[in-house]
Amino acid sequence: MAQPSDTAAPATTPDARTLRRAIAASAIGNMTEWFDYGVYAYTAVYIGDAFFPSEDKTASTLGSLLVFAVSFLIRPIGGIVWGPLGDRIGRQRVLATTILLMAGATFCVGILPGYATLGILAPIGLILLRMIQGFSTGGEYGGAATFMAEYAPDNKRGRYGSFLEFGTLAGFTLGASLVLITEQIVGTDAMASWGWRLPFLVAAPLGLIGLYLRSKLEDTPVFREAVADGKIDRKAKTQLRALLRYWRPLLLLIGLVVTLNVVNYTLLAYMPTYLENEIGLSSTSSLILIIIGQLAMMVLLPFSGAWSDKVGRKTLWWISIVGLFVLAIPMFKLMTQGFVGAVVAFAVLGLLYVPQLSTISAMFPAMFPTHVRYAGFAIAYNLSTSIFGGTAPVVNQSLINATGDLLFPAYYMMAACLVGAVALYFVPETRGCSLRGRGVPGVDTTATDRVEASVR
Repeated sequence: MAQPSDTAAPATTPDARTLRRAIAASAIGNMTEWFDYGVYAYTAVYIGDAFFPSEDKTASTLGSLLVFAVSFLIRPIGGIVWGPLGDRIGRQRVLATTILLMAGATFCVGILPGYATLGILAPIGLILLRMIQGFSTGGEYGGAATFMAEYAPDNKRGRYGSFLEFGTLAGFTLGASLVLITEQIVGTDAMASWGWRLPFLVAAPLGLIGLYLRSKLEDTPVFREAVADGKIDRKAKTQLRALLRYWRPLLLLIGLVVTLNVVNYTLLAYMPTYLENEIGLSSTSSLILIIIGQLAMMVLLPFSGAWSDKVGRKTLWWISIVGLFVLAIPMFKLMTQGFVGAVVAFAVLGLLYVPQLSTISAMFPAMFPTHVRYAGFAIAYNLSTSIFGGTAPVVNQSLINATGDLLFPAYYMMAACLVGAVALYFVPETRGCSLRGRGVPGVDTTATDRVEASVR
């Protein structure tokens, strides 16, 4: 496993081959993470029956969704542990560890016996595995985004960073596709009995591939340069005290993530349950709809990321926030009109979400200086995600059950957009800004027109 040297020379821009490997290493870890969340979300009904059997189908599904939310409550702890560690010993070492924990826990969900075999120990075991997934994910996402951002050239950070979220949607789409294929091959009865477990087992090879790619890379040029310049305290027990100096970007990032994740988990995680339980679509129809929408989003992600390198991250976020706020209610009303209406509505909302999704790894790591970047991103992102992200499916389903109003997910998305709009107003634009050194990009460092000749 490659390790950064304390005596390394100042880092130079990586060559095209190394940059491609860095992108792949970051994206496949992200894909593995979201593959797990996708498979769980798309098999939530089956998992509810296996671990929370009840004559009330809604209560069984709600139990499954509550366990889905459990892993998110642990994510801030993972961020507090992994983030400062990544700022001290390096991004690459931490990411090699988190992908193993994440993939291993996902695999174990697939082989964990259900309530009929273990009784109360079955849901307890499921909760423990979800906690391990949440703990590892607390370091995975922030680290992967930081790794990607610090490898990419300043003037192409949006373009290259968008591939991290390509991995996100690839994971969701792979999860949905495997669930759909498995369901078609084994049949509905077998799927409910044991077939739902098969997609979880795919996490093992995905994790091993990701570990191999990450172990072959050095740490990021920005981190190695900071170490060589003595700007990283490798012996410090924690970076948390230094991070508190940057309370303003911490709060702003929390606000942005409220919008990002309420929309994300409503559209990508909760939507299959919503379409099946509330709209009346079959599980096959809902999965086909999700796959079509996510493939369209994947196609547009690199173009949206590259566009942000020209017009700025904030411009794209304003387009997304305003568009989602205005069209949320009309699109959720359209979903109730049947499969075709649901496809159109999901596609519109998904495409409006792309400008946010495509700029995460270019925008969020750039809100912090190098020596606290991993910790700042991981802690703020996971704290906000644990409260507003993973709980979105449960909140949406619970309030629909309580009020009978099928438009509640639209109201929730609109409220989240208002929070994000307030935060976005105060966020500095970081398009083209250098991520090197101890300055805050966009505040202490400025944009550069430098073109990297080695990466075209």
